[in-house]
Amino acid sequence: MEKIIKVNKVSKKYGSHLAVDNVSFDVNDGEVLGLLGPNGAGKTTLINMLTGLITVSKGEITLFGKPVGNTKNRERIGLVPQNLAIYYDLSARENVAFFGGIYGLRGKILKEKTDVALRTVGLEKHADQKPDSFSGGMQRRLNIAMAIVHEPDLVIMDEPTVGIDPQSRNYILEAIEKMKKDGKSIIYTSHYIEEVERIADRVVIVDHGTVIAQGTEGELTRLITDQKALSITIRQPDDFDVEWLKNVIGVNDVILKEQSLTITTNPENNVLNEVLAVLLKHDITVEQVDQEYYNLETVFLTLTGRALRDE
Repeated sequence: MEKIIKVNKVSKKYGSHLAVDNVSFDVNDGEVLGLLGPNGAGKTTLINMLTGLITVSKGEITLFGKPVGNTKNRERIGLVPQNLAIYYDLSARENVAFFGGIYGLRGKILKEKTDVALRTVGLEKHADQKPDSFSGGMQRRLNIAMAIVHEPDLVIMDEPTVGIDPQSRNYILEAIEKMKKDGKSIIYTSHYIEEVERIADRVVIVDHGTVIAQGTEGELTRLITDQKALSITIRQPDDFDVEWLKNVIGVNDVILKEQSLTITTNPENNVLNEVLAVLLKHDITVEQVDQEYYNLETVFLTLTGRALRDE
């Protein structure tokens, strides 16, 4: 699989402050990479280096096989900055068309691509309104339309859903899912765990300017545990035999203590339905089921010792 971005041992220093420290990761063609970390973790600094807005103090970044500052890269990238970059005295359509013009779009093609970009973020019915009448979420959606009007191969999004309404958040996530289907590569920075879980193929977790873990959700989960547990409270008959459950494919072990069953499995196995079917077959009454679930927030808390959204 082609690597369209390679970040190799990159650091950024401001005076005596080391904002990013020896960071390395890749982005594959057509992949959504989630850059996850709390506020102040170094995500925006990384984005600014990826787009050439600030220089690298140490290390190397290549985009599409060329150094990050190469001018040929610019038309292939769409940047959605954390701070809004829109013109309030222009309509939504005029804002998008202005940025399309910067990338050389003209005439009928410019109009068509402007309409597509506005439709992608759900603003086609508000195209002729000025953004000063928009909600904060609609303004952020407009910001995205301006970044994708030239149909870039790579879209870099820096905290695009901070402080917005649920409807706009869903529009944005659906737009990302559509871009992914169209083969776009996306870097998505956030400290909202549920968003990254929904859209990212792989995740890079950043804290205090360093990469503390990276991989798929399953790979990251396995960093903190190679098993998951299922706890079932039952009414135990005299002839109950734990071997009934140990024979279920995917079950590693079964422990019975008083009325409580603890069943361990590998993280990728979902054995609940099979286990319940066995219990039902033997007329075992189930009173309560609790399934231990590990997600990216669990991984982050385990690796850093602090909640994801802590400042």
